[in-house]
Amino acid sequence: MTNPLTDPYLVLTKVYQDGKYLKQALSETPVELLNKPRTVKICYGVLEKDIYLSRIISFNTQKPPKAAIRLVLKIALYMLEFMEKHGYMVVDNAVTLIKKLGKDGAAGFVNAFLRSYKLPLVPEKTDEKISLETSSPLWLVKKVRRSYKSKAAEILSAPSRGVCVRFKKGAENYLNKPHEETPFANTFIFKNFTRDVGFESGEYTFQSVGSVAICSVIAPCEKLLDACAAPGGKSVLLSEKCKHVTACEIHPHRLALIEAYKSRMGADNVSARLADSTVFIPEYEGVFDAVLCDAPCSGTGVINENPDIKLFRKEEDIASLFEIQLKILSNCSRYVKSGGRLYYSTCSILPEENDSTVYNFLNGVKGFAVEEICSPLEHRKTKFGLQFLPHISMGAGFFIAAFVKE
Repeated sequence: MTNPLTDPYLVLTKVYQDGKYLKQALSETPVELLNKPRTVKICYGVLEKDIYLSRIISFNTQKPPKAAIRLVLKIALYMLEFMEKHGYMVVDNAVTLIKKLGKDGAAGFVNAFLRSYKLPLVPEKTDEKISLETSSPLWLVKKVRRSYKSKAAEILSAPSRGVCVRFKKGAENYLNKPHEETPFANTFIFKNFTRDVGFESGEYTFQSVGSVAICSVIAPCEKLLDACAAPGGKSVLLSEKCKHVTACEIHPHRLALIEAYKSRMGADNVSARLADSTVFIPEYEGVFDAVLCDAPCSGTGVINENPDIKLFRKEEDIASLFEIQLKILSNCSRYVKSGGRLYYSTCSILPEENDSTVYNFLNGVKGFAVEEICSPLEHRKTKFGLQFLPHISMGAGFFIAAFVKE
């Protein structure tokens, strides 16, 4: 049996040092299969609590340890503080790993640190307090608190509810597992769900409840364009109520994901096309009954499922993302036929990417009126659309607005 810190260290090194997303790092790192669930739990946990763990380290050291030592400390601290592991076991394995990494000179420091560290004091200022308690970047805390006031901590600390599975058929064969019903047909959230042959045969797929909620708002139509479609979940679900779906994607390797998704789920009425949705395609002008712009965004609404977002996303990204969102929405509005509908969605909880984008679109592009929409998934109504929030919407933080071309 391997040292329980080794596999998490190998995976997280690719995240912290190479800048890879956790899911990618996990998929390409050979780990001990017997203890893979433990490795996954530790990796997600360390990233989720990164700011808190970093604060413990800085509170107990005079200068920052080098990257490799800092990562070993974070893994060990997570196991000690959040997994209730025996202290001697964690400390011994941390020291063993440090030596295995050829850093024998740091073994004594790691041993002493893990046996005597103290927890940092809770800040008095509200923003800093929420940042520490939810392990969220301070810039994000300030933005969320500005928008949601006293609910900020609850929103930022809302956990993932589990694995959301949407069934095409055969749901009854899986409902003996602990699960939670969603407001959507054949869609359930499981505490644990192991993929089996039913996935490959297209009996079910994994799709977040927020993504399903976005699709539920969209009205049935003849021809729909999904402007930012990869990996294809929305396109495939919408193909069940739209006669034909054109799924556009700018990156070739992600276009392949759409092709694989539609093939697995038997969605023959989905056509994938390599295209940049900020660039006008003349033959699409006025062609579609509906266009969905599920735009690139900060991902702040799905941090509970993708904790590496807290590590990689920067405050300055929001302005550049806003520019892309507005370009996509403005360009793709030209593809909607008279009387047709345009939809704009994100997986963000930040108004700068949601209502602000819509406001600027309506000021710059004439001929569209906001349409009143509703959803069975609990949400907040905003000036222009629906905001799903992690603490009330089964863990999902998504936004959608709809427009009719006059």
